[in-house]
Amino acid sequence: MTIWKLRNNNPLRKSYVTNNIKLNEFDALIKITVEMSKYLYPYIREILKSKEDIEENSVIWDDFNKRFIELIKERFNIDSMRVKKLLNQAENDEIIVKSLLILSFCISNQGYQKLKNFLYDF
Repeated sequence: MTIWKLRNNNPLRKSYVTNNIKLNEFDALIKITVEMSKYLYPYIREILKSKEDIEENSVIWDDFNKRFIELIKERFNIDSMRVKKLLNQAENDEIIVKSLLILSFCISNQGYQKLKNFLYDF
């Protein structure tokens, strides 16, 4: 239940709540993300490969991109400039690819530390 409530700490969401996330909660979210990355790695890899060879595998990339945009519109505050940037087709491809690459790097034994370092530097 606590993890479910933490999603409202994201300032891009429609239902944003100004709570400070605790360090142990932040660490728990990173661990969950790393574990989910390991589980979803074959799918992440397929999406990245489809982006690389867009002519041959455009269906995979298009489906993923369409679903990504649907989720953003459904859950995020679309009046926010940051969210508008995510919805801008010209800019969101770079953001999506970067996010997928970061998640794919999380599958290694040092995935937790890599993601944690990235997020602290973000």
